[in-house]
Amino acid sequence: MVTPGPAAAVASVPGHLLRTVRAARRVSVLTGAGVSAESGIPTFRGAGGIWGKYDYTRLATPAGFSEDPRLVWEWYRLRQREIWKARPNPAHDVIAAMEMRFEDFHVITQNIDGMHERAGNRKVIELHGNIWRMRCTRDGTMIGIPGPVGEIPPVCQCGSLMRPDVVWFGEALSPAVLEVASQAARESDVMFVVGTSAVVHPAAALPALTKDSGGVVIEVNLEPTDVSTYADVSFFGRAGEIMPALWTLISSPERFMTGHPIIRDR
Repeated sequence: MVTPGPAAAVASVPGHLLRTVRAARRVSVLTGAGVSAESGIPTFRGAGGIWGKYDYTRLATPAGFSEDPRLVWEWYRLRQREIWKARPNPAHDVIAAMEMRFEDFHVITQNIDGMHERAGNRKVIELHGNIWRMRCTRDGTMIGIPGPVGEIPPVCQCGSLMRPDVVWFGEALSPAVLEVASQAARESDVMFVVGTSAVVHPAAALPALTKDSGGVVIEVNLEPTDVSTYADVSFFGRAGEIMPALWTLISSPERFMTGHPIIRDR
């Protein structure tokens, strides 16, 4: 079922879906670039996307890094500075609040900006890595970055170059991370799919795992996607508007016996 319009459309959520979400023990949220875009962080694909302006072969591939690590780090430092100025938006805040509500909760994100952690989430599965980490090109040692990187290119204590801990073009996702994400999707009573076009695999297959396992899929996106064809309900609009309204509805106590002769409707 597809519902139209902005945040007000959440009022049309069927009662049985609300009851399912309220009673859920295991909940996951799959997020994409659309969530961060509302904080001013550019998306990668589509109109105005980063890869329409920059050559990814030079900036986001192992070969590009080998050829010119300083250029790659200059670009990532620029991105870090822009992300550093951004702030979590209402959709991030709602997703952080959801973690406090449900017994078993995970954010599965395709974003590398760390905004979910800044909003307060602790159970975040990062499919594509995190721009605020770097790792040694020799032994894989990980180092967190408290802010935009300083001297570039950074060097590990062992003398080898450090690289951003993100998944580049031509690289596979970590099998261990993907398995954790897949398990969370399979076990979810409810999955929210927020701000993602759901075209990049293997992440795009995760909502189907929830659905095939008997779970409920709720989509929030600017426009229809492949997920819309099987989601239990889809809302089209800004995540920063729809998620707060939806969360208010979900977290409000359910009104039993509405309309009973001895109870005045309000």
